[in-house]
Amino acid sequence: MKKLLAVLLMIALSFSVFAQGAKETSSDALKLGMVTDSGTIDDRSFNQGTWEGVARAAEELGLECTYLRPSGTTTTDYLTAISDLYDQGYRFIACPGYLFVEAVAQAQQMYDDLKIIIIDDAMASGIGANTVAITFRENEAGFLAGVATALKLTEGEVGFVGGLEIPAVQKFNWGFQQGVAYANENLGTNVAMNPNNFVYSGSFADLALGQQLATAMYDAGVDAIFAAAGGTGVGVINEAKNRRLSGEDVWAIGVDVDQYSVGDMGNGESCILTSAMKDVAGVAYDQAVAAANGTYDGGRHIELGVAEGRAGIPASNPNLTPEIEAQVAEVAALIKAGTVTVQATGDGLIK
Repeated sequence: MKKLLAVLLMIALSFSVFAQGAKETSSDALKLGMVTDSGTIDDRSFNQGTWEGVARAAEELGLECTYLRPSGTTTTDYLTAISDLYDQGYRFIACPGYLFVEAVAQAQQMYDDLKIIIIDDAMASGIGANTVAITFRENEAGFLAGVATALKLTEGEVGFVGGLEIPAVQKFNWGFQQGVAYANENLGTNVAMNPNNFVYSGSFADLALGQQLATAMYDAGVDAIFAAAGGTGVGVINEAKNRRLSGEDVWAIGVDVDQYSVGDMGNGESCILTSAMKDVAGVAYDQAVAAANGTYDGGRHIELGVAEGRAGIPASNPNLTPEIEAQVAEVAALIKAGTVTVQATGDGLIK
């Protein structure tokens, strides 16, 4: 009997150790994934910001993470990449961009255990139970960038280069115009906006086209260009950088993230006057953490702006004086309080 009890005890102990080991190496741990939009993971803009949020969550929580770059930008390309990640065991996937809308709509029906977020579309056709759709009030970020730009220039002319003519990019444009106009009307600036210098390139990944468009605008006398065009916008920034290095007093305004480093001229200075930012890294991080800790709340649309601290310009930029930064902060407070309203349409504005 004693021998039998000893054997049973050894078996029980062995099972306990095995179970503990299985728990520590469980394949059930959430895996965090992302599919890139057009462009690359190091675009220093929308893709990179989203990936940094996902990767930060994975590092802090000790989870596996990866991203896939689809073979193209069609719904089929995006859905294939989502499915590939799902087949590899990824149950949280971040999709940054308006172009994902149809792929996400299909994926949420195909995989009922997939937590998927789409950034920059409200999923008007219907949000699945495990889907979170996140949009920003880009018009508010653009507005503050417009105010800062006008205060920096005091007079002169500004332009805009967008990527695709989609709501998120349009709102940046419209907000920027309203910000410049607000500064002209209320803060003593005199900055012009010529409709010929407000254009959409049709691409987020054509660096050469961005540089070409910037060349034409700067040659026409534009002093600062707001580039809301991903990789195409980097072409605008490169042209501004080259011109400043040759002695011209021109600027670029970045987008999505603080692009000060993108405009680094190698001499400790940058051609980035400011950036119209939205917290793509923060929302990707927040949703990934929520998915991992059991607080993920799917089936909803979240809209974020200045009031939530998720849109605006960098708190500090060496190209802006403390006085300008303080004035912009005052305007941001007025937006947060509802005293200043930034319209999210192009009514009466340069399209």
